[in-house]
Amino acid sequence: MEFEAAFKRLEEILEKMQSQNPNLDESIKMYEEADKLIQLCNKNLAKAEKKIEVIQKSRDGSIEVDANEKPILANFEI
Repeated sequence: MEFEAAFKRLEEILEKMQSQNPNLDESIKMYEEADKLIQLCNKNLAKAEKKIEVIQKSRDGSIEVDANEKPILANFEI
C-alpha cells in the first residue's frame, strides 16, 4: 500500500472513531488496523528520507559545486 492510501485510510478510521462512537470490539479492530497503517507510513517515510539528497551550501549560502560545476550532494541524515 502506498503512503497516500494508508494515510487516507488512517484519516477515515479517526473520523469514524470520533463521529460514530463504535463499540469496544469495533474500536479494537480499528485500533489494530490503524497501528499497522502507522507502521507502514513510518516505514515508507523512513525509506523516502534515505533517498533524499541534500545540496551542500557554503557558509555564504552559495551552492558548492564540484570540478564539473555540478552541485555537491550529501546523503539526507535522519
